Amino acid sequence: MLAACAGEKAPVVDSVAVAPAMEASAPKDIIETAVAAGTFNTLAKALTEAGLIETLKGTGPFTVLAPTDEAFAKIPAKDLEALLADKAALTKVLTYHVIAGNVPASTVTTLTEATSLEGSKIMIKVVDGKVMLNDASEVTATDVAASNGVIHVINTVLMPPKQ
Repeated sequence: MLAACAGEKAPVVDSVAVAPAMEASAPKDIIETAVAAGTFNTLAKALTEAGLIETLKGTGPFTVLAPTDEAFAKIPAKDLEALLADKAALTKVLTYHVIAGNVPASTVTTLTEATSLEGSKIMIKVVDGKVMLNDASEVTATDVAASNGVIHVINTVLMPPKQ
C-alpha cells in the first residue's frame, strides 16, 4: 500500500490507497507520472539504463505494470546490480512489464493473460479479490492515469519465462 505524502489523506482507488502525487487527471506521461510518485526510483534508473525512457514517453498507449522500489528490493543486491549492468537482459525484463494498449483494471475479469512487449504472456487471475500476475506479483494500485496510458502498481518484479 502506498502512503500519503506530507500528511495528506490518500484517496482510495479500487480499495487501495494511492499517493496524491499519482492520482492526477494526468497531463503527464507514464515516466513523469511514475517519477512524481516517488516510489519508482529503481524502475526509473532501470528504464534509463535500458534506454527505454523515450519509448515510454511516446504516444502509446501503454499499460505499465510498475514494480515499486520495495519490489526491486526483493531481488538480492548482487543480482539486481548484474541485471542493471546487462542492457539486453534488463530490456527483456522491463519490456515484460509493458503491454501495448490501454488495459484498465475493469478488463481484468475478462482476461486470463496478456502479451507483453517482450513477447511472452503474463498470466492474470483474481484470488480472494486480489489481482495476481504469474502467481507471484500482486497488483496493489490500479488505473493510475497518464497521458499516454495507464500504470498498475505491482509488489514484485516480474521475470519473463526462460526460453
